Amino acid sequence: MSPSRALLAKIHIARKDLALEEDCYRALLIRVTGFRSAADCTDGQLDAVLAEFKRFGWAPKTRHRPLSQKPHVRKIFALWGELRPTLRNGSTKALCAFVERQTGVADPEWLSPDEANAVVEALKKWLHRVRPGSVE
Repeated sequence: MSPSRALLAKIHIARKDLALEEDCYRALLIRVTGFRSAADCTDGQLDAVLAEFKRFGWAPKTRHRPLSQKPHVRKIFALWGELRPTLRNGSTKALCAFVERQTGVADPEWLSPDEANAVVEALKKWLHRVRPGSVE
C-alpha cells in the first residue's frame, strides 16, 4: 500500500525545514524504516520518520485563520468544530465547500447574517443527526 500524499508532503516539508542534506535524509530513512525512499514506506513508517524529525526539534507550522469579528461567522466555525470529529474531512476548505453548496457564497466570512443563519441551521440539523440531543 502506498503512503498518503499528505504524509509524504509533511516529510518533505520537515526535511526542508531541518535543512537535511540528501545523504543525511537517506541515512535517516534507512535507519528508521529500512527503505531509501519515503515512497516505499507505509504510513506507520512515515509517522516514525516524523517522530524522529520532531525529536530533532522540528514542529509543524500551524496556520490558523484569524478569528472573525462577525458573531454569525464564529457560530458557523463553532458548530463545524463540534461536527469535526464525525467528519471524514473537517478542514476549513471542506467547511467553505459546504457553505458554498448551501448558499452559493464561497467563504463564511462573506455571508450576510441571513445567509449565515441558513448555514447555522443546516449545521445544527447535521449535528443533531450525528449526535441526537446535542443541539437545541
